[in-house]
Amino acid sequence: MKSSKLIMGCLAALGLAAGLATTAQAQSDSEREAIAERLAPVGQLCLQGEECGIASAAPSGGSSGGAVDGAEVYGSVCMACHDTGAAGAPKRGEADAWAARLDQGIETLYTHAINGFNAMPARGGNPNLSDDEVKAAVNHLVEPVFDGDLPAIGGGEATDDAAAETAAAAESGGSDLDGEALYGSSGCAACHGAGVAGAPVLGDAEAWGPRIDQGVETLYQSALNGKGAMPPKGGNAGLADEEVMAIVDYMVSQAQ
Repeated sequence: MKSSKLIMGCLAALGLAAGLATTAQAQSDSEREAIAERLAPVGQLCLQGEECGIASAAPSGGSSGGAVDGAEVYGSVCMACHDTGAAGAPKRGEADAWAARLDQGIETLYTHAINGFNAMPARGGNPNLSDDEVKAAVNHLVEPVFDGDLPAIGGGEATDDAAAETAAAAESGGSDLDGEALYGSSGCAACHGAGVAGAPVLGDAEAWGPRIDQGVETLYQSALNGKGAMPPKGGNAGLADEEVMAIVDYMVSQAQ
Protein backbone atom coordinates (compact mmCIF):
# COMPACT_ATOMS: atom_id res chain seq x y z
CA MET A 1 0.00 0.00 0.00
CA LYS A 2 2.75 2.44 0.94
CA SER A 3 4.56 1.60 -2.27
CA SER A 4 1.42 2.40 -4.32
CA LYS A 5 0.94 5.73 -2.55
CA LEU A 6 4.57 6.58 -3.14
CA ILE A 7 4.26 5.81 -6.85
CA MET A 8 1.05 7.84 -7.15
CA GLY A 9 2.69 10.75 -5.35
CA CYS A 10 5.66 10.67 -7.73
CA LEU A 11 3.39 10.63 -10.76
CA ALA A 12 1.41 13.58 -9.43
CA ALA A 13 4.61 15.50 -8.78
CA LEU A 14 5.86 14.77 -12.26
CA GLY A 15 2.54 15.90 -13.75
CA LEU A 16 2.64 19.13 -11.77
CA ALA A 17 6.24 19.77 -12.83
CA ALA A 18 5.36 19.18 -16.48
CA GLY A 19 2.40 21.55 -16.21
CA LEU A 20 4.55 24.25 -14.64
CA ALA A 21 7.20 23.78 -17.34
CA THR A 22 4.57 24.10 -20.08
CA THR A 23 3.18 27.27 -18.48
CA ALA A 24 6.66 28.73 -18.09
CA GLN A 25 7.48 27.93 -21.73
CA ALA A 26 4.24 29.57 -22.93
CA GLN A 27 5.01 32.68 -20.87
CA SER A 28 8.56 32.73 -22.23
CA ASP A 29 7.34 32.50 -25.84
CA SER A 30 4.77 35.23 -25.23
CA GLU A 31 7.38 37.50 -23.69
CA ARG A 32 9.77 36.91 -26.60
CA GLU A 33 7.02 37.76 -29.10
CA ALA A 34 6.17 40.95 -27.22
CA ILE A 35 9.82 41.99 -27.11
CA ALA A 36 10.24 41.26 -30.82
CA GLU A 37 7.19 43.35 -31.60
CA ARG A 38 8.53 46.28 -29.56
CA LEU A 39 11.91 46.03 -31.29
CA ALA A 40 10.51 45.69 -34.81
CA PRO A 41 11.66 48.51 -37.14
CA VAL A 42 9.17 51.28 -37.90
CA GLY A 43 10.05 51.16 -41.58
CA GLN A 44 12.11 49.53 -44.28
CA LEU A 45 14.38 51.11 -46.88
CA CYS A 46 13.76 49.80 -50.38
CA LEU A 47 15.95 50.64 -53.34
CA GLN A 48 14.59 51.18 -56.80
CA GLY A 49 13.87 47.87 -58.48
CA GLU A 50 13.24 46.02 -55.22
CA GLU A 51 9.82 44.91 -54.05
CA CYS A 52 8.95 46.82 -50.91
CA GLY A 53 6.80 45.20 -48.29
CA ILE A 54 6.15 48.24 -46.12
CA ALA A 55 4.34 50.50 -48.49
CA SER A 56 0.69 49.67 -48.35
CA ALA A 57 -1.66 51.70 -50.47
CA ALA A 58 -2.61 54.96 -48.83
CA PRO A 59 -6.25 55.98 -49.01
CA SER A 60 -6.74 57.62 -52.38
CA GLY A 61 -7.97 61.19 -52.38
CA GLY A 62 -7.08 62.18 -55.92
CA SER A 63 -9.67 60.02 -57.66
CA SER A 64 -12.59 61.45 -55.72
CA GLY A 65 -11.92 65.01 -56.83
CA GLY A 66 -11.32 66.25 -53.27
CA ALA A 67 -8.22 67.53 -51.53
CA VAL A 68 -5.56 64.95 -50.76
CA ASP A 69 -4.38 64.45 -47.17
CA GLY A 70 -0.62 64.80 -47.57
CA ALA A 71 0.02 64.22 -43.88
CA GLU A 72 -1.73 60.84 -44.04
CA VAL A 73 0.20 59.74 -47.12
CA TYR A 74 3.47 60.95 -45.57
CA GLY A 75 2.77 59.05 -42.36
CA SER A 76 2.02 55.78 -44.14
CA VAL A 77 4.84 55.81 -46.70
CA CYS A 78 7.45 58.56 -46.41
CA MET A 79 7.95 59.01 -42.67
CA ALA A 80 10.15 55.92 -42.22
CA CYS A 81 13.01 57.60 -44.07
CA HIS A 82 12.31 61.33 -43.82
CA ASP A 83 11.79 61.28 -40.05
CA THR A 84 15.00 59.30 -39.47
CA GLY A 85 17.29 60.43 -42.29
CA ALA A 86 17.72 56.87 -43.55
CA ALA A 87 20.00 56.56 -46.62
CA GLY A 88 20.65 60.29 -46.53
CA ALA A 89 16.99 61.31 -46.85
CA PRO A 90 16.54 64.97 -45.79
CA LYS A 91 14.59 65.11 -42.54
CA ARG A 92 11.32 67.00 -42.30
CA GLY A 93 11.86 70.44 -40.79
CA GLU A 94 15.64 70.62 -41.31
CA ALA A 95 16.06 73.85 -43.25
CA ASP A 96 19.76 73.34 -44.08
CA ALA A 97 19.13 69.91 -45.57
CA TRP A 98 16.34 71.25 -47.78
CA ALA A 99 17.82 74.56 -48.92
CA ALA A 100 19.62 73.32 -52.04
CA ARG A 101 16.76 71.00 -52.93
CA LEU A 102 14.15 73.75 -52.68
CA ASP A 103 16.31 75.96 -54.89
CA GLN A 104 15.61 73.48 -57.71
CA GLY A 105 11.90 74.28 -57.49
CA ILE A 106 8.93 72.40 -56.13
CA GLU A 107 8.14 70.85 -59.53
CA THR A 108 11.57 69.18 -59.55
CA LEU A 109 10.88 67.75 -56.09
CA TYR A 110 7.55 66.42 -57.31
CA THR A 111 9.29 64.77 -60.28
CA HIS A 112 11.94 63.17 -58.08
CA ALA A 113 9.32 61.82 -55.69
CA ILE A 114 7.14 60.43 -58.49
CA ASN A 115 9.92 58.92 -60.60
CA GLY A 116 12.49 58.11 -57.91
CA PHE A 117 15.86 59.71 -57.27
CA ASN A 118 19.12 58.15 -56.04
CA ALA A 119 18.25 55.76 -53.17
CA MET A 120 14.60 56.86 -53.06
CA PRO A 121 12.35 54.54 -55.09
CA ALA A 122 9.57 55.89 -57.29
CA ARG A 123 6.56 56.99 -55.22
CA GLY A 124 8.43 56.13 -52.04
CA GLY A 125 8.17 52.45 -52.94
CA ASN A 126 4.36 52.44 -53.17
CA PRO A 127 3.33 52.19 -56.85
CA ASN A 128 -0.35 52.48 -55.84
CA LEU A 129 0.01 56.17 -54.98
CA SER A 130 -1.38 58.63 -57.50
CA ASP A 131 0.65 61.63 -58.65
CA ASP A 132 -1.55 63.91 -56.54
CA GLU A 133 -0.98 61.79 -53.43
CA VAL A 134 2.79 61.91 -53.94
CA LYS A 135 2.70 65.68 -54.49
CA ALA A 136 0.55 66.20 -51.39
CA ALA A 137 3.03 64.15 -49.35
CA VAL A 138 5.89 66.30 -50.71
CA ASN A 139 3.98 69.44 -49.72
CA HIS A 140 3.58 68.12 -46.18
CA LEU A 141 7.25 67.14 -46.08
CA VAL A 142 8.61 70.56 -47.09
CA GLU A 143 5.90 72.73 -45.55
CA PRO A 144 7.90 73.58 -42.37
CA VAL A 145 10.81 74.97 -44.41
CA PHE A 146 9.03 76.28 -47.52
CA ASP A 147 8.94 80.04 -47.97
CA GLY A 148 5.63 81.00 -49.56
CA ASP A 149 2.50 79.19 -50.62
CA LEU A 150 2.69 75.61 -51.85
CA PRO A 151 0.66 74.59 -54.91
CA ALA A 152 -2.81 73.29 -54.08
CA ILE A 153 -3.13 69.55 -54.72
CA GLY A 154 -6.37 67.75 -55.46
CA GLY A 155 -9.64 68.58 -57.12
CA GLY A 156 -8.74 66.69 -60.27
CA GLU A 157 -8.42 69.76 -62.52
CA ALA A 158 -4.65 69.66 -62.97
CA THR A 159 -4.65 65.93 -63.61
CA ASP A 160 -7.46 66.26 -66.14
CA ASP A 161 -5.68 69.14 -67.89
CA ALA A 162 -2.44 67.16 -68.10
CA ALA A 163 -4.25 64.15 -69.54
CA ALA A 164 -5.99 66.38 -72.07
CA GLU A 165 -2.69 67.95 -73.11
CA THR A 166 -1.08 64.52 -73.53
CA ALA A 167 -4.00 63.30 -75.62
CA ALA A 168 -3.95 66.45 -77.74
CA ALA A 169 -0.23 66.07 -78.34
CA ALA A 170 -0.72 62.46 -79.40
CA GLU A 171 -3.43 63.46 -81.87
CA SER A 172 -1.48 66.36 -83.33
CA GLY A 173 1.78 64.44 -83.62
CA GLY A 174 3.56 66.21 -80.75
CA SER A 175 4.62 69.74 -79.86
CA ASP A 176 6.65 72.46 -81.56
CA LEU A 177 9.75 71.56 -79.54
CA ASP A 178 12.88 70.47 -81.40
CA GLY A 179 12.87 66.75 -80.67
CA GLU A 180 16.09 66.15 -82.60
CA ALA A 181 18.04 68.70 -80.55
CA LEU A 182 16.55 67.39 -77.31
CA TYR A 183 17.43 63.83 -78.30
CA GLY A 184 21.07 64.82 -78.71
CA SER A 185 21.33 66.89 -75.53
CA SER A 186 19.22 64.84 -73.12
CA GLY A 187 21.35 61.71 -73.01
CA CYS A 188 18.91 59.52 -74.96
CA ALA A 189 21.48 59.03 -77.72
CA ALA A 190 23.76 57.22 -75.28
CA CYS A 191 21.47 54.18 -75.35
CA HIS A 192 19.40 54.61 -78.50
CA GLY A 193 22.44 55.40 -80.61
CA ALA A 194 24.15 52.10 -79.79
CA GLY A 195 21.35 49.80 -78.62
CA VAL A 196 22.57 49.68 -75.02
CA ALA A 197 20.56 47.30 -72.76
CA GLY A 198 18.30 46.38 -75.66
CA ALA A 199 17.23 49.95 -76.46
CA PRO A 200 15.86 50.15 -80.03
CA VAL A 201 18.44 51.95 -82.16
CA LEU A 202 17.41 55.25 -83.72
CA GLY A 203 16.28 54.64 -87.29
CA ASP A 204 15.97 50.84 -86.95
CA ALA A 205 12.50 50.36 -88.46
CA GLU A 206 12.40 46.65 -87.64
CA ALA A 207 13.12 47.24 -83.95
CA TRP A 208 10.67 50.14 -83.72
CA GLY A 209 7.83 48.55 -85.70
CA PRO A 210 6.17 46.55 -82.87
CA ARG A 211 6.61 49.48 -80.52
CA ILE A 212 5.02 51.97 -82.90
CA ASP A 213 2.12 49.55 -83.38
CA GLN A 214 1.27 50.00 -79.67
CA GLY A 215 0.46 53.64 -80.32
CA VAL A 216 2.34 56.83 -79.58
CA GLU A 217 0.47 57.33 -76.29
CA THR A 218 1.94 54.06 -75.00
CA LEU A 219 5.41 55.17 -76.10
CA TYR A 220 4.94 58.47 -74.28
CA GLN A 221 3.96 56.71 -71.06
CA SER A 222 6.86 54.25 -71.31
CA ALA A 223 9.33 57.10 -71.82
CA LEU A 224 7.85 59.23 -69.03
CA ASN A 225 7.48 56.48 -66.43
CA GLY A 226 10.24 54.08 -67.44
CA LYS A 227 10.03 50.56 -68.83
CA GLY A 228 12.34 47.58 -68.53
CA ALA A 229 15.94 48.80 -68.25
CA MET A 230 14.98 52.35 -69.24
CA PRO A 231 14.51 54.67 -66.24
CA PRO A 232 11.80 57.36 -66.20
CA LYS A 233 12.58 60.14 -68.69
CA GLY A 234 15.67 58.25 -69.76
CA GLY A 235 17.27 59.02 -66.40
CA ASN A 236 17.06 62.79 -66.96
CA ALA A 237 14.55 63.95 -64.36
CA GLY A 238 15.06 67.57 -65.42
CA LEU A 239 13.19 67.00 -68.70
CA ALA A 240 9.65 68.33 -68.89
CA ASP A 241 6.96 65.90 -70.02
CA GLU A 242 6.56 67.84 -73.28
CA GLU A 243 10.29 67.52 -73.98
CA VAL A 244 10.21 63.76 -73.45
CA MET A 245 7.24 63.50 -75.80
CA ALA A 246 9.05 65.59 -78.43
CA ILE A 247 12.03 63.22 -78.25
CA VAL A 248 9.71 60.23 -78.69
CA ASP A 249 8.11 61.93 -81.72
CA TYR A 250 11.54 62.46 -83.25
CA MET A 251 12.66 58.85 -82.70
CA VAL A 252 9.39 57.51 -84.12
CA SER A 253 9.75 59.75 -87.19
CA GLN A 254 13.19 58.31 -87.89
CA ALA A 255 11.82 54.77 -87.98
CA GLN A 256 8.90 55.42 -90.31
